[in-house]
Amino acid sequence: MFAGKSVLITGGTGSFGQAFARRALAECRPERLIILSRDELKQSEMRRALPPADHPNIRFFIGDVRDRERLYRAFRGVDIVIHAAALKQVDTAEYNPFEAIRTNILGSQNVIDAAIDCGVGRVIALSTDKAANPINLYGATKLAADKLFTAANNYAGRDGTCFAVVRYGNVLGSRGSVLPLFLGKRQGGVVPITDTRMTRFWITLDAAVDFVLASLERMRGGEVFVPKIPSMKIVDMARALCPDCDQRVVGCRPGEKLHEVMVPADEAAHTVDRGDHYVILPAFHDWETREFLDSHGGTPVPDGFVYSSDRNEEWMSAEEIRRIAGLPEDLPEERAVRNSPEIASPVASETQEVRV
Repeated sequence: MFAGKSVLITGGTGSFGQAFARRALAECRPERLIILSRDELKQSEMRRALPPADHPNIRFFIGDVRDRERLYRAFRGVDIVIHAAALKQVDTAEYNPFEAIRTNILGSQNVIDAAIDCGVGRVIALSTDKAANPINLYGATKLAADKLFTAANNYAGRDGTCFAVVRYGNVLGSRGSVLPLFLGKRQGGVVPITDTRMTRFWITLDAAVDFVLASLERMRGGEVFVPKIPSMKIVDMARALCPDCDQRVVGCRPGEKLHEVMVPADEAAHTVDRGDHYVILPAFHDWETREFLDSHGGTPVPDGFVYSSDRNEEWMSAEEIRRIAGLPEDLPEERAVRNSPEIASPVASETQEVRV
C-alpha cells in the first residue's frame, strides 16, 4: 500500500514512530517517509540510527501539531498520515490541562484540516484505552480527538480524505511504560505497586505497528479499530519481572482506574467482532452496519458487551512477559506483596511519571 506513496508520521520520534519507521523502511518502501516532531534532539538521534545515506527516502521535519501553518507545509504531496503526536502522561495533563487540550484536541483538528485541504488520502490516529469512559483529562482529550477524527469524514465528503482511529492498550517497553520502571527496581529490592487488583491491556510495539498497518488497509472511514490483546495484573507483572523483590502497595494516583476499557457498553450497539479485532462503527455515516458486515465480515457483539482488562478472555503469562523483557523464563520464586501505609514515601513518588 505504501509503494510509491508519501507517508508522514506526526510525533514520529516517539516509541511508536521509530518502530513504524523501521518497519516501513524495511518492508513497505514508501517513496517518502516524513518524520514530523518538535524535538530536534530526538530527530538528531533518529537520524543517526536511520541515516539518510542508507535511507534516501526518509525526511525529518521539525514541527508541532499545534502549528496549523506548519502542518499545511508538511502535508503537501502526502498520501498517508499516521497521527501519533500527543501529550500522554496522566499526571502532566492533570497539572497542565490546557496544554494537553492544545496538543491532543486542537492539534488533532489542525491535522484534520491540513489533511483535507492538502488532499491527503488516508489518516489514521492513534488513541488509547483511557479514551473509553475517561476519568482523567488525558483520556478526555483523547476521546475528544477520537470524535474529531471519526466525524472528519463528514467534512471530507465521499471522495475526500478518509479518517479512522486505532485504539489499543499500554505498549510494553515504550517510553514511560511500567516495564522499564520495574526492571530498574530489580537491584533495589522493592517494587512499587499501585493496587494488587489493577489490570491493564498490553501490546508490544511490533504488534501495535502490525495493527496500524492492517487498519490502514481495512479502513473505510469513521471506524475505531480495537485489537484483541492480552491483559495482565500489575502485581503479576511485577512478580514475573522482579521475583526477588518485595512489593510495596503505594496506592492509585488521581485519575487512575483499576481496570481499563476499550469497548464500553454504550458503544456495543454499533461494534462488530471481526475475529482478531473489534470495529466500533461511526454513529453517523452513509452506510449501514449490515452493508459493512456484507463487505467486511464479522458479527455484531451482544447488547451490553464490554471489552475490559479485568474481563478479558486472553491473559499474558509470566513466561511471555519475561520473554518480551529479555529475561530467562524460569526465574526464582516470587516474594509476597507488602502493604505500606507510606503512600507519600520515596517509592511512591517515583511512580508519579509512570504511565499505566
